[in-house]
Amino acid sequence: MELVESVAAGSPAATAALDPRESTFRIASHHPHLSLFLRHLPPTRAADRAGAPVVLYIHGATFPSALSVAYRFDGRSWRDDLCAAGFHVWGLDFLGFGAADRYPEMQDSTASALPLGRAEDASRQIESAFRFILDRQGRSRLSLIAHSWGTIAAGRFAARCPELVDRLAWFGPIAQRQLAPVAAMPRLPALRTITLEEQWRRFVEDVPPGAEPVLNRAVFQTWGRHYLASDPTSAGHNPAAVRVPGGPAQDIAAAWHGDLAYDPAAIKAPLAILRGEWDSLMTDADARWLFDALVAAPEKLDVKLSRGTHLMHLEHGRHRLHRAARDFLLAGSED
Repeated sequence: MELVESVAAGSPAATAALDPRESTFRIASHHPHLSLFLRHLPPTRAADRAGAPVVLYIHGATFPSALSVAYRFDGRSWRDDLCAAGFHVWGLDFLGFGAADRYPEMQDSTASALPLGRAEDASRQIESAFRFILDRQGRSRLSLIAHSWGTIAAGRFAARCPELVDRLAWFGPIAQRQLAPVAAMPRLPALRTITLEEQWRRFVEDVPPGAEPVLNRAVFQTWGRHYLASDPTSAGHNPAAVRVPGGPAQDIAAAWHGDLAYDPAAIKAPLAILRGEWDSLMTDADARWLFDALVAAPEKLDVKLSRGTHLMHLEHGRHRLHRAARDFLLAGSED
């Protein structure tokens, strides 16, 4: 009971810090006795910290904050770029990912017939993180960067709690398609297991034939060791694999069968769509649909970035993505 009380109070976590200046926290989720994980890095210059803008990063369907916004390639991460620009940067690990608690059903893949961690559940986790961060930073609103499936959960949250959201930078968001009627949507399992080879294919499958690689295989192998380490059970699979909740994949399948888990018309914050030119999960048609559906957003952008795929934040062209997100978020402080 003592541990649950300290978690609910937002006590600093003892492990998983990636930087000497980083603070890490375990906070209560809406699931009894299950804790979310948050990491925070303040602006690089101490003099900038008091009134600095605050942004929360929401990861996608397969890997957590330590391997995305906080992962350092050549000694520098997306988070470092934002901190240098004067942001307080927070990263959330959803239940079932990274340093957050696992759903009890993840101990037994047969324990749940339904995909774990779907958008409504995840949006409640985002709300818990938001309210903790706002209270700790003494703010009334903050901004969001979300990737891929994370934009579905973030969209559901932003539609429900518009008063808490400042600006939204969505990288490779998932849009609604109509591949087939909802009744024909595949029913996916509660959990997924993802090998390093499966992750590698995600990096290379959308790169056009003859184009320069977007990521060096040796760099990926280093990232991959950290990826496997993010799941303490990974070595129990043959080959080694990371087990994650299946809900995100089910949400994406639903969106592509005409059932996006939120209504873009309910988004009332400025929003930027950021996407790589080779992103097969966010095509020109997808971007047009989402842009047109954001009828209540007071400002919206569609930025197509050269030589990037759905995982551009880990690729050679990531600096263009960093710059686009940074510029859009900073534009809010000029209004």
